[in-house]
Amino acid sequence: MASCAALSSSLVEYFEGEDFYRCGYCKNESGSRSNGMWAHSMTVQDYQDLIDRGWRRSGRYVYKPVMNQTCCPQYTIRCRALQFQPSKSHKKVLKKMLKFLAKGEISKGSCEDEPMEPSMEDAVAGDMALINRLDLQCDLKNLGDNLKESLEREVKKKGKSTKKEESKEFIQSQDRNEELGSGEPSHAVEVHAVPKPGKGADLSKPPCRKAKEIRKERKRLKLMQQSPAGGPEGFQAPREPKTKPNQPKSLEELIFESLPEDSSHKLEFTGFLCTSPLEPENPPNGPDCGYGSFHQQYWLDGKIIAVGVIDILPSCVSSVYLYYDPDYSFLSLGVYSALREIAFTRQLHEKASQLSYYYMGFYIHSCPKMKYKGHYRPSDLLCPETYVWVPIEQCLPSLENSKYCRFNQDPEAADEGRSRDPDRLQVLYKKAILPYGVFKQQQREPGEEAAVLQYASLVGQACSERMLLFRN
Repeated sequence: MASCAALSSSLVEYFEGEDFYRCGYCKNESGSRSNGMWAHSMTVQDYQDLIDRGWRRSGRYVYKPVMNQTCCPQYTIRCRALQFQPSKSHKKVLKKMLKFLAKGEISKGSCEDEPMEPSMEDAVAGDMALINRLDLQCDLKNLGDNLKESLEREVKKKGKSTKKEESKEFIQSQDRNEELGSGEPSHAVEVHAVPKPGKGADLSKPPCRKAKEIRKERKRLKLMQQSPAGGPEGFQAPREPKTKPNQPKSLEELIFESLPEDSSHKLEFTGFLCTSPLEPENPPNGPDCGYGSFHQQYWLDGKIIAVGVIDILPSCVSSVYLYYDPDYSFLSLGVYSALREIAFTRQLHEKASQLSYYYMGFYIHSCPKMKYKGHYRPSDLLCPETYVWVPIEQCLPSLENSKYCRFNQDPEAADEGRSRDPDRLQVLYKKAILPYGVFKQQQREPGEEAAVLQYASLVGQACSERMLLFRN
């Protein structure tokens, strides 16, 4: 036996049986089912192992949905942060933020085109906290651009030269660049439409040129003006870059793009430890900030507009909550904060190589408002039976047919981390630590063994041997 004076591990109090709650997603009054325990304290490694078995915390309450019985199965989802590439809608959010900070401009129709996700109840133990209020973004394609491209392909295919006439519309290339994914600064560009069949083009008008070609020409003229020789004769054409010309900007380049000195707004970030059951750790091979729970504050011109709560664990950054000022919902703060947290995960990876994932909580395929998490690719879902990670693309067809699915396609595969020897489970009883094999010889309470075995099966062998199960 060991004295609790030397206690330095997780201490949990398991609640027997299954809890029934009102579902915050489908509003079923008693359809949400989960197992839960209260974490008096918890190490970051234990919590890492628990969320890799489908657990999740809401404050100090740690719960695991009963996947094959709950009305809305909740699958743990993680994004592979190192391979993440922002989508067109993600880039649109980042550029919208930069445009607002630089010029104070608010995109027209922001609130209508990019609605914030409505409040979702986290119906666990009566905790009404909001989980990961990220935006549901619509990835819209421009019909005009698609039609123009198809016409040009058809003309080239037939070997005919197409002439173009001037259009009366002037389109801001900012939106076009976002759809094309160029990530380059833009200017107002005049776009010439393809002439209708049978109608001749106006030869007095200049030929149509793409915005990218115009930017290249301006760059060449600028280099010529800056040339030491002072003119074209001393100008040498720059070498073609080794990277592909259409290679998209990285997430970091989009987020940390420099702003002009006279920017209209200033956005700042602060981070600090916050109260949670996770015990902070700062090992020499870990990130500079250490492991634990943190607040990330978003300050706009000296006013706090959002707070993100994250857990930094040995293998991941886990998003817990996001609180924000609804007056700034036009900035899509949910999506913006998620992208910032993915970039932060990549930054932490540089110091702690094993930390490479961004956990987004639960993916609920049966709830349309929660499907947005699947748009952060590449991502994986956790198999609820074998606890292996499966790419989300392989899971979606099965989820279309059934709310509850086993993602592991190997029928012989089993839970490798399952409890094999419950007697080795650690119990804290009367200020002493002892194995369950010893404890059960002293206790004959009805239902005691069933409750302990249920706990062991849910947390797995490794956690059952490290964490202390409080019994009275």
